[in-house]
Amino acid sequence: MHEISLVRNIFRTLEAQLPAEELAQVQKIKLQVGLLANVEPILMQNAFEAVIATEQPGFKSAILEIELVPIRILCPSCGQESGVENYRFRCGFCDTPSNEIVSGTELLISGVELREN
Repeated sequence: MHEISLVRNIFRTLEAQLPAEELAQVQKIKLQVGLLANVEPILMQNAFEAVIATEQPGFKSAILEIELVPIRILCPSCGQESGVENYRFRCGFCDTPSNEIVSGTELLISGVELREN
């Protein structure tokens, strides 16, 4: 399960970016996950809880909030951006096939909320 490695990377990123006093105040970690990111949200949540329980007890009160990012493409023919339904990569306006992905591959920390003292 690669979600464990991803969660470990999230904590490493936070430890590298936040001062120690802010790390101790982390209440919520917001994550954007694209539908093409090869990440299962439920497995990510379970991995988050497992890593906190075994490796990161300082984050025991933190929660992980996952926002799923839909797949969007840009049409090479009409230039319109449209959503992808049922993994059918065709323009929603002119039905032209497209492999120009605009969103849906994200896997990023979009925000961190800290507890107030």
